Amino acid sequence: MSKFKKLGSALALFGALVVVRPAGADATEWALDGSHSRVGFSVSHLVVSSVSGRFKQVSGKVELDEANLTKSQVEISIKVDSVDTDEAKRDEHLKSPDFFDAKKFPTIAFKSTKITKAGGNKYKLTGDLTLHGVTKAVTLDATISEPIKNPWGKMVRGVKLSGKLKRGDYGLKWNKALETGGVVVGEEVTLDIQVELNK
Repeated sequence: MSKFKKLGSALALFGALVVVRPAGADATEWALDGSHSRVGFSVSHLVVSSVSGRFKQVSGKVELDEANLTKSQVEISIKVDSVDTDEAKRDEHLKSPDFFDAKKFPTIAFKSTKITKAGGNKYKLTGDLTLHGVTKAVTLDATISEPIKNPWGKMVRGVKLSGKLKRGDYGLKWNKALETGGVVVGEEVTLDIQVELNK
């Protein structure tokens, strides 16, 4: 066999190996199902109660490393204009420059940077959260279900995320003082996120 034929055979074998065993062969892509996902939040109101809301339009993808979930990657995108607190007048205020300023900052984005195990199916998900033009690292508590097949033949998984952040860290500082002490809107925001993933 000539040198050229040997070289050609070697390259063909290398190409076959690359196809059969690509980098991250254990990683599978899962799409976020926006119609079965909920990005919820709550914040103190008038000191004595709280207001809950959600963002109705969310999308994203997850690269799950089936052999080691801590090597997975998560990306989520949320449309600010989809905020919904069951009160139209309040929602318009939240979209205004006093709060999210939806026209100037139309998207909230999250991209994972680190995932660590916390026992069983529990994890700590750390990533960069970009909100109101500010990017800061946040860590969320996460749980993930085992994959199941739905009645339409698709493999699905459920993910629950929870955590807290300070809205002032992202420049969301609008408030009014109360005569009795305290302020109208609390500083700490509680996150309650439930996501369904489709393979």
